[in-house]
Amino acid sequence: MSSREDILQSIRRATHVKYEKPDLKPLEAIALTYPDVVEQFYAMMKQVGGEAVLLEEGQDVNEVITKAYPDAKRIASNLKEITCATFNPDDIEDPAELNGTDLAIIDGKIGVAENGAVWIEQDVKQRAIYFISEKLVILLDKQHILNNMHEAYKHIGTGEYGFGTFISGPSKTADIEQALVIGAHGARDVMVIIK
Repeated sequence: MSSREDILQSIRRATHVKYEKPDLKPLEAIALTYPDVVEQFYAMMKQVGGEAVLLEEGQDVNEVITKAYPDAKRIASNLKEITCATFNPDDIEDPAELNGTDLAIIDGKIGVAENGAVWIEQDVKQRAIYFISEKLVILLDKQHILNNMHEAYKHIGTGEYGFGTFISGPSKTADIEQALVIGAHGARDVMVIIK
């Protein structure tokens, strides 16, 4: 049994009163919906400090990436359609070797129009690449952009995806003096390419 499972078992044994999950249907009924989820997602990405690019028919994703990040030298991706990558992060054994990655290009599973978040499932060997790279490009199918977090969590379900996280724009933090720091715990720049 793993440490995680040991902890969860201890919590289960110590729990004396169990509560049923609340009925979320009333909240879901009034959840935000949008006439054009792609347009709303695009606007929200800008609002959270990221960038969204709608890939046009026939446009090469590699050209879009190299034009947007001409100074990136160390580019990581394990996606077959990405030919501008300089290395495959799955070939790295020690996640510390990913330090110094200028740009990582990854696959997004679900986009959320409500807040510009993208659901990422671990489909690389070292998930550190999602957070250690200076800049992040997320490829997202426009058919997978949903209205709100209620829809997103229903879509995610309880599948066997292992590690997963939502990323919404570049990493940022602010202290009580309202000094905003970009790139505090992850990428300084996030671009979502909607295809």
